[in-house]
Amino acid sequence: MLAHIARRLLELVIVLLGVTFLIYAMVFALRGDPIASLAGDRPLPANVIATLRARYHLDDPLWQQYLHYLGGLLQGDLGTDFTGRPVSEKMASRWPITIVLALTAWGIQLVIGCVLGLIAGLRHGRTVDRAILFGTIVISSIPIFVMAIAAQFFLGLKWGWLPIAGTTAGWPVAFILPAACLAVFELAAVSRLMRGGVVDSLQSDYVRTLRAKGLSSRRIVGIHVLRNAGIPVVTYAAINLGFLLGGAIIVEGIFNMPGIGGLMFTAIRNHEGPTVVSVATTLILIFLLLGALVDVINSLLDPRIRRD
Repeated sequence: MLAHIARRLLELVIVLLGVTFLIYAMVFALRGDPIASLAGDRPLPANVIATLRARYHLDDPLWQQYLHYLGGLLQGDLGTDFTGRPVSEKMASRWPITIVLALTAWGIQLVIGCVLGLIAGLRHGRTVDRAILFGTIVISSIPIFVMAIAAQFFLGLKWGWLPIAGTTAGWPVAFILPAACLAVFELAAVSRLMRGGVVDSLQSDYVRTLRAKGLSSRRIVGIHVLRNAGIPVVTYAAINLGFLLGGAIIVEGIFNMPGIGGLMFTAIRNHEGPTVVSVATTLILIFLLLGALVDVINSLLDPRIRRD
């Protein structure tokens, strides 16, 4: 078991190094001088530009810049932006919004996806099953920014049911609309996993044994079928939480929410490379850690999935 955990952590480190280098290279290899853009229309003095470029190692080759960034990252330092403010400090004040948004979307996704999957599984092969499959695939195939803009127009502007921007109304009112747009992105996957688990459980030997013992269908489905069918859904949902945190960046930008997504949009607009790289690195690290944690838990519960 320890060998499996060590191997999984080694894979995590290799993936993290590769992905962070690609992100760093894409951000800092772009054309344009981020230092020159700090002063807007009024150019900075040459000595100030030289000092800032030396401080942020912008005159070094790209691989040396990455090594400087990686050295700070290994010490828990996410770097500083071009105004001298630590990126970790900027992120700390915005994480609560993003976490609440992602968890709200997570809850909506699990509840609606599991209910639809349960209904489809119990009506396997019937019109309801096909309608749920078709509907969830169609909704999930719509780009998230299209879904968000359409929801803002109809539910916010035209009908006035929910606020279309900001977090002034508080939770849950201000978070329902963006969280719902974020949740439908993986709704088809959750519902199909639940449906598959329900269908497999209903056709299993233990369900036939329970029916032979005289247990009611409601008790069989509510206790035994749901418990077994929900295992793959929980596994997928744990990993999908990382996707929701990443997807929240787009939704926050559209709904003007002051979370990590808003910070990322502002950093991209202002050519704040250190902020963009650090935010992306943090989100990737969270996703990889969640995936590794789920893999380790599954290997504890079922030793057969461990690799030799």
